[in-house]
Amino acid sequence: MTTGLVGLALLMALVTYPSRAIPLLAPGFDRLPPRALEYLRLVGPAVLASIAAAQIFVAPGPDGGAPTFHVGIEWLAVGVCVASVAWRRNLLLGIVLAVLIVAGARALGLAGA
Repeated sequence: MTTGLVGLALLMALVTYPSRAIPLLAPGFDRLPPRALEYLRLVGPAVLASIAAAQIFVAPGPDGGAPTFHVGIEWLAVGVCVASVAWRRNLLLGIVLAVLIVAGARALGLAGA
């Protein structure tokens, strides 16, 4: 296991923190129209979903060729994540369940790395 991307993750956390801290730092943020507040609340999950879709449903082709459509255990994990988030309104729970499904399937040899 490599830790090469940990630094990148920390850098991205620092870069994206200001946009996530706006509600804490901007006076009167709670007086925005409800539509604007809802939009800002949903930006994070929308970005996360688009990144997940790009990483899960498309795989590199043979020998690094053109990307191909991919079907695997990840689809089940995404479905469970979406269902649990819709049911419990808890994104962290959904992500943890999805990670556990994929990790378990890979540990049992049911899915490739």
